[in-house]
Order: sequence, then structure tokens, then C-alpha cells
Amino acid sequence: MKNLIEKYNTPVPRYTSYPTVPHWNTDGFSTDGYLGRFTEAVSLGATEKGIALYIHLPYCESLCTYCGCNTRITVNHAVEGPYIDAVIAEWKLYLRHITKTAPGAGPLVIREIHLGGGTPTFFAAAQLERMVTGILEGCRVSRDASFSFEAHPANTTRLHLETLHRIGFDRLSLGVQDFDPVVQKAINRKQTPEDVMRVTREAREIGYRSINYDLVYGLPFQTAEGFNKTVKEVIEMRPDRIALYSYAHVPWKHPGQRAYGEKDLPKAAAKSELFMSGRDAFISAGYTGIGLDHFALPGDSLTAAYINGTMHRNFMGYTDLKTDLLIGLGVSAISDAGTAYAQNAKSVEGYLKMITEGALPTVKGHLSDSEEIFIGRHVLSLMCRHKTDWSNASLTEQNYMDACLPALENLAEDGLIAPLKNGEKCITVTEKGRMLIRNISAVIDKYYIPIEQKRQFAAAF
Repeated sequence: MKNLIEKYNTPVPRYTSYPTVPHWNTDGFSTDGYLGRFTEAVSLGATEKGIALYIHLPYCESLCTYCGCNTRITVNHAVEGPYIDAVIAEWKLYLRHITKTAPGAGPLVIREIHLGGGTPTFFAAAQLERMVTGILEGCRVSRDASFSFEAHPANTTRLHLETLHRIGFDRLSLGVQDFDPVVQKAINRKQTPEDVMRVTREAREIGYRSINYDLVYGLPFQTAEGFNKTVKEVIEMRPDRIALYSYAHVPWKHPGQRAYGEKDLPKAAAKSELFMSGRDAFISAGYTGIGLDHFALPGDSLTAAYINGTMHRNFMGYTDLKTDLLIGLGVSAISDAGTAYAQNAKSVEGYLKMITEGALPTVKGHLSDSEEIFIGRHVLSLMCRHKTDWSNASLTEQNYMDACLPALENLAEDGLIAPLKNGEKCITVTEKGRMLIRNISAVIDKYYIPIEQKRQFAAAF
């Protein structure tokens, strides 16, 4: 396996969308075009079946230097109120558009809400409650709804947990990354195991059904000994889910990462060993390996969705609920209408200005063509179900996928997918291939040219 990881440790997308953001045709995008696709999704019943909302809350009191998220660093909490006002105003713009263009649509059903950042718990509990209740007003919450938020273990209070749980939140994700003090100093991310355990204990007492820990491997000054100690402590805390992310060192995109250099990072072989040791430890402790880099306990809903083949993947990562419409609210948030993507203004000032002017704050996006839509469907199937089939597809789709067979044969020779029999029109990923699912998906990606990807995507490990 070590030789395979070395062979395939090349820059590849994470495929939270297709096409991936660097390959969006932004010149062919317009907000009106996006809203047309959005209206089509509504007319097909997306708002009645249940939609997902991603709300980006960008503020943090300090910069975590490893972070690749869109953040605004400040200790001035006076920014909370105006920003919450803007998010609610953006939501009302969407509601007005739905009412105007699809007056016959059924009641708007909210199936999923995720608060990301930044640090959502930068905001006071009362402000978060005001935002969520303002959005839910006049809407119906699905019976199987899942509301979640990201939390910093060092600043999440019991009041945060109680307030959000009272208005429907039952899942949270804690950014752990690594407990090693040397690593935490390098990435400017400080929280103790006691901080994490406190929030976990309080959340369980209050009634949260699922708690996720995020870990990151490949961070500066990370060692096998230190990371294995973190993994052991995490297993003892027994979160319901674990996300084991690869650190993406892209300082040309995120200047904060210039706080350290390549020499401070684990070499490729050592980094892949960190992943393998963590993976083996979690599986030995009873977790199920899911998708690309997630692990969940047998009783967790994500495990059930994975086993049932209903797991979904979007800009929020892996989810146990599939929705046909994802609306992104807040600065830099991305919306997915199924056949179109739209991203909001990336600067707080730009976002607030557009909202003040009564304009939807989308500044770029992509309108998918029919070929991109079917490729995206196969990529999604590989990323979530580790298999895909085109035996009953249209002739155009079959011809495209058949043209990928020579490259797929190479993957079969390496044991990453099952051997392709004569005339077989399917891909089945092997146990060995699951860790390299991004590389497998890249084979059917019409935009992926390995030699051109170095400064667009991080390596597989």
C-alpha cells in the first residue's frame, strides 16, 4: 500500500462539486442565469422535499495559520449584529424570488442547516438564535431535519449548546486538529483535551445526538508519536464521528500558512503514515471507515446512510441527507441548485454592500451543461458509494464513460478497482482503492490534467 500511496500522491480535487471551483466557467455565469436554474429546481419540488442551508459566519478572534477558510479576524464583537441582519436580509431576497417566480410552490421545507466559518461560536448565543429563528419563520422543518454547527472547543459555552439545541440543533463539530502543544503553537490553535471533553460532555447531557471531531494530519512539526497520542485521546473521548483531513499547504492561496515552511512539514511518506496509523486505530476501535476520510460509530446516522447507499456529498462535505437545493448564505458561501453553482462576495465589505443595495450577493459561479451533469453524477456516486454504473445511460453518456476505460484499466491493474470484464459498464472500488477515491474520480473528470493541477489542488495525502 505504501508504494501505491507514493505513486498516487499527486494533486487532486476533493470533489465537493463538479466541475470543481477552479474549472468553473465564470465568464459564462450570470446571476440571472443562476436564478433561472434555481427556479427550475423549485418548480421540480426542491423546496417541498426539503432544502439545505449553509450559513457562513466568518469571524474569529485569532488566526489559525493552517486554516484555508474565508475568515475575518477581530475582537470587536460589535460586528455581530450587522452581519446577522445581512444574513437574514439575504434569506429574504431568496424568499421573495421564490414567491415571485414560483407562486404555486408548496411550503418551504428546511431539511438541513449547517453553521460554518470562521468560528460560529464567536457570535453570542442570542445572536445565533435571532438569526436561525428569523430564517425559520414561516417555514416548515422536515421531520428528519439535521441542524449542525462548527464550534471552537475553547470558546463554546454551555449557553451556546443549550440555545442552539432548543431551536433544533442536534449535531456539532469540534475542531481538534492535534493536541500536541508544539503543533498547536505553530498553527496558533489552542485548546486542551479538557476543553474538548467539557464541550462533549455538556453536549451529551443536553441531548445532542452526534458529535464530530475534526483532526488534521500533515501539520507543521507533527510527529508520529504526538499524533498517535492525539488519536488515542480522541478514541477515549468516543465522538460519534471523526473527520481525518489532510493538511493542504497552499500558502499562495492562504498567506497565514507562510508562518512556517515546507521544511517544517512531515515529508510525503511520513504524512501518509500518519493517515494510515490514524485510520487503522479508528477502525480497530470500532469506527466504520466512510467515504474519503470520515469515520463513524455503527449507530451513527452517517454510517447508516453509507451502508444504505443514501449518503450525499456537497460543499458541506459528507452528509446523511440528500437535498436537491443547497442555499449558501453569508460571505463567500456557495449555493448549489443542482445544475448551477453561485458563490457570494468573498469580502465582508463587498457582501454587506450588495445586501444593503438589495442585490443578491453572488459574484461568480457556473452553469452546468448536460455532460458536466452526468459526469458529476458519476463522481458523486464514486465518492459516496464507491461504485458507479452507466449500463442504462444515454448513448452520449455511455460513449464518454467508455472512453475512460483505458485509464481505468490502469487502476484495475493496481488493484484500486475491480477488474473490468468485457463489455462491463461499471466501476467498483476495492477496499484498497477507497483511500485513493479522489484519484479514481479524477480519471473520469474531463478537466483533470495532472501536470496542470499543482497550484490548484493539494496532494491526495
